[in-house]
Amino acid sequence: MGAGKTAIGRELARLLGREFLDTDQEIEHRTGADIPLIFEKEGEAGFRRRERQVIEELTQRQHIVLATGGGAVLDAANRACLRTRGFVIYLKASVNAQADRTGHNPRRPLLTTPDREARLQELFAVREPLYQNIAQLTVITDRGRVKQLAQHIQQEFEKAAGMSSSIC
Repeated sequence: MGAGKTAIGRELARLLGREFLDTDQEIEHRTGADIPLIFEKEGEAGFRRRERQVIEELTQRQHIVLATGGGAVLDAANRACLRTRGFVIYLKASVNAQADRTGHNPRRPLLTTPDREARLQELFAVREPLYQNIAQLTVITDRGRVKQLAQHIQQEFEKAAGMSSSIC
């Protein structure tokens, strides 16, 4: 959350001449509801079911750049789809950077709590090992501009994957 997945993903897709997809945006498009409303009506479990279906479908596409929601790695099926069907990049941001970037945004239902930094730390502690486990490349996004980070990823991807797979 707040690591730059959408901004960096869009720029990377532009550099590679690929389609950019975002699972959260796809869920909103398909349901006609925004993520906070889905959380309100269906809870996190309902949202995660929808997310699993979207990831299952989108990871079957070739030559795309896919940005997933921050909690997508919590689901073992998602991790398997991402790991086996794409080149996984972990955009790693410190809790301080995440707190600065997310602000008090009502579109972040998991952060509607009095102590946002503590909540971000909890999420990081659970998710970080999962990201590390499936990522083929980790990029720290605390500093650096979107364009520079995307160019770095492009170079590493081209060296590692030879442009043959999708990027998740």
